[in-house]
Amino acid sequence: MKKRLFVLLAVFVLTAAAFAGCGKKDDAKNTSTESASKTKARTLDEVKDSGEIVIGVFSDKKPFGYVDEKGKYQGYDVYFGNRIAKDLGVKVKYVPVEAASRVEYLTTGKVDIILANFTVTDERAEQVDFALPYMKVALGVVSPDKKLITKESQLKGKTLIVSKGTTAETYFTEHGKDVKLLKFDQYSEAFNALLDGRGDALSTDNTEVLAWALENKGFKVGIDSLGNVDTIAPAVQKGNKELLEWINKEIKTLGKENFFHKDYEKTLKPVYGDAADPENLVVEGGEVK
Repeated sequence: MKKRLFVLLAVFVLTAAAFAGCGKKDDAKNTSTESASKTKARTLDEVKDSGEIVIGVFSDKKPFGYVDEKGKYQGYDVYFGNRIAKDLGVKVKYVPVEAASRVEYLTTGKVDIILANFTVTDERAEQVDFALPYMKVALGVVSPDKKLITKESQLKGKTLIVSKGTTAETYFTEHGKDVKLLKFDQYSEAFNALLDGRGDALSTDNTEVLAWALENKGFKVGIDSLGNVDTIAPAVQKGNKELLEWINKEIKTLGKENFFHKDYEKTLKPVYGDAADPENLVVEGGEVK
């Protein structure tokens, strides 16, 4: 009997030790995962010393960030990014991002700056640090000419296409309880879905739906301003104070030379023509009027 009790006690001790060991391994694994998910951003000096600034932009959101037929990045955000690199005295490396991955690319240190048509919101400001704005934007809705949607109420019971991680997704999740949302990771996928008739309409920034409708016959922007008028700004990893201050100073300096109006003339006007007023879109020197 005593021998049996001793054996059972030994098994219990070994089992407890094994569980304790697993706990330590799991804790170590969790700690490793947590540290891997939060990579400290490079400082301004580290960026300069490396000779390269890494900027996250869209690769499929014409005319703001896209890759042309020669494989080069172009667009309103890219034009700004090129100037940032020039004034820093470094080369620029563009990294393609999707709307839903913009915050993650900053928190994991994959990029130094996000210039991907990033609308400033309170929720996002809790996760990243926004610099001064360089553009204004609201939501827009594009739909087929033959079934044009001109009022938000007409979306009731309809299928609305949105991209994940956008202000359009947030807005209609909160305000469009009777709207069926069809969500995609990439903007190109979303617009292709509209072309294929998989949705009744598509919503994203009014600047983008306007540009897209101008290039795609049979579609119009029936709602050109929905929700609040928001601002678009560069973003850096939260706490990256030196880089943030440099970008803010850069935006103020560029405003003195009307840089963002020049950016508009170069990248947006060829698309919009007279269909858009630059004064309703461009923000100079970080001052919203």
